[in-house]
Amino acid sequence: MPPDLLNLPSYRVLGVDENEHDYRISAESLDPPKECPHCHSVHLVRFGRRDQMVRDLPMHGKRVGLYIDTRRYRCQACAKTFYEALPDIDDKRLMTIRLTAWMGKQAIKRTFSSIADEVGCTEFTSRAVFSDYVNELERTTRFETPTWMGIDEIHLIKPRGVITNIQNNTIVELLKNRNKDTLINYLSNLGNKENIQYVAMDMWAPYRDACLTVLPQARIVIDKFHVVKMANEAMEKVRKGLRDRLTLKEKRGLMHDRCVLLKREHDLTDGDSLLLSGWLKNYEELGLAYRLKEDFFKIYDCVSPDEAQGSYLMWKQRVTPAIAEAFHDLICAWDNWTPWVLEYFNHPVTSAYTESLNNLIRVMNRLGRGYSFEALRAKILFAEGARKRLNTKPIRKNREMNGSPELGFALFCAPDAGTKARKPRPTKLEKSIQMENLELNCGSDISTLVDLIKNGLL
Repeated sequence: MPPDLLNLPSYRVLGVDENEHDYRISAESLDPPKECPHCHSVHLVRFGRRDQMVRDLPMHGKRVGLYIDTRRYRCQACAKTFYEALPDIDDKRLMTIRLTAWMGKQAIKRTFSSIADEVGCTEFTSRAVFSDYVNELERTTRFETPTWMGIDEIHLIKPRGVITNIQNNTIVELLKNRNKDTLINYLSNLGNKENIQYVAMDMWAPYRDACLTVLPQARIVIDKFHVVKMANEAMEKVRKGLRDRLTLKEKRGLMHDRCVLLKREHDLTDGDSLLLSGWLKNYEELGLAYRLKEDFFKIYDCVSPDEAQGSYLMWKQRVTPAIAEAFHDLICAWDNWTPWVLEYFNHPVTSAYTESLNNLIRVMNRLGRGYSFEALRAKILFAEGARKRLNTKPIRKNREMNGSPELGFALFCAPDAGTKARKPRPTKLEKSIQMENLELNCGSDISTLVDLIKNGLL
């Protein structure tokens, strides 16, 4: 019998039986106990034996069961009996340690039921192994506290909070909800939270209140994406309000041409412009709504908060009573959040790119037939190959941004021209990470996650 069949040095293979689905491998431990675990006496005598079945890594597409000849001993000093300890076996369940590690990694990209079928255990056991694996990852992994933080949400049964690192284009946390208390608890437990400079968010009061409470030094910036999206939604309300006055043919045409109405004017093709001109000339309200939508987008071309506020006030005066109801939410949002909306024009930070990830998370959730929140969170945060390591080297600022640079993803402030880049000294956090043997990274790279989900690897 080949001694290295198992590749477990602590065991000797005694025999192998095989059927269509399973390997049954008989083995025995090569490390008998040296002393009594109760009184530490070395005077031991054998007192029986039993076969202990332990699951191991699948081989050749078949499940593997180790039937270990486990010896029982009696201590002559204290008269207590015990079975020999089995090396390389998980203390919590009858599996080898390497099997539980493999199951944990596989569960990041596969369903629990498929892993259970391959190993020969229950789905409950597969979930429990995965939970232990995630707990160990959380214990040994620490994400870098973002200097530019993004706060967003995704709806999975109910709204969940999403925390992103805008500078590195990564996701660092999924919260069970987006309540104020949950966010305060998360922010309060962050290391180096005083280093957070900007927080980009949508217009959800608990986000703002939590940041004002825990991060008084951080600049709150209302994400441009969430504001301009409301302008598109307002125009959509006007378009839908016209349906009662249209024939069935016109209704279908207006529905099919909605994508043209939502396009920016400078992106229209000649064919788009022809379709658009017909709708805008025949329906005055729709024409005004489209023009207001386009002009609202242009507010974000302003270079200062005062200029932006002035442009907004002039834009607001052009909203007629006929379409005022459609634009009511947008106007209220700007008026109620003015200081934080205008902060964008001082610090153009945006986390709009996370919307692509949000859509793909929903797809992944459907493909997995409804993962639990804990499982979905682990798959996103700990996907193998998606982690982005801490980058201490400065990245040159992108100067080709149509004259209006945004502090978007991976646009770091570069050192002055001509200065020699020096290797930065480790921060206190990095030193503590090294001392505690913890892994420091920036989170899961959003672009990599998108590729993994598209390719069916997550």
